[in-house]
Amino acid sequence: MNRISSLVLITSLMLASLASVQAVEPNPRAGTTTDGILFSESFEDADLARRGWYDGTKFRIVGDAAAGKGCIEYEWIDGQSGVQGSSPVRRLFEPTDEVSIRFYLKLSKGWGWSGQNFHPHLTHFLTTENSKWHGPAASHLTLYIEPVGGKLRLAAQDIQNKDMPRGLTQGPLRGGYNGRFYDSREVLFRDDQWHCIEAYFKLNSLDLENDRPNRDGIVRGWFDGKLVVEHTEVVLRSTDFPNMKFNQFLMAPYFGPGLLPHAQKLWIDELAVGTKRIGPLESPK
Repeated sequence: MNRISSLVLITSLMLASLASVQAVEPNPRAGTTTDGILFSESFEDADLARRGWYDGTKFRIVGDAAAGKGCIEYEWIDGQSGVQGSSPVRRLFEPTDEVSIRFYLKLSKGWGWSGQNFHPHLTHFLTTENSKWHGPAASHLTLYIEPVGGKLRLAAQDIQNKDMPRGLTQGPLRGGYNGRFYDSREVLFRDDQWHCIEAYFKLNSLDLENDRPNRDGIVRGWFDGKLVVEHTEVVLRSTDFPNMKFNQFLMAPYFGPGLLPHAQKLWIDELAVGTKRIGPLESPK
């Protein structure tokens, strides 16, 4: 079992110390604009480590992609085995106050949800305030981009801040967890076709003189090019973290124990991360 699987399935906490990384040259295939792109991945082959990905060792690349010849496949066989086929995996990028993501997502026919108002987890951003190995479930800030109950969910948690001087920014702990959800109003995931998922996050500024956060953070989400989530008065950090920046992407599809309704798969393709909205491909399948 790789480190991410252990962290996500068992504790989702750990370690410390920050690593830096150089920006990666944009991939012209990554979207309608290459302006501000930090890295992109088309999943044409399984050699992700050569392209800067880490903490994952197994990648199942299959055809029927959103574009190109390949996409990455994740599979659940039963409710106790965890994700199969491909490893969860991470990618560092140049630290930034604002971050965007674009990827294509396809769910298998007859896809089932957890039956709860949470899971599956899918993709995440973490910050410079945690190490390159830190788990997503209890950090100084983790962002989530995932489908939950058929809606697009963007979310944030900062469980690790419970003992910080200014405390939690993402709501009180309930059962050891906290978080704020930013869901689409409508159910969007209804079929087994490729759909373009986009999200944009901007850290709120800080009033250091008065020791308080400004309510000017941004959370936006798009589904097949349509804006379906928008919040522009968000607090994502406190003055405990004046130097916080986004610098890590984590792809870790996950159903909690007992929440998988039946065996199923999902596929991800044409992923890009940048500092501005990237936009859908000009001519996907």
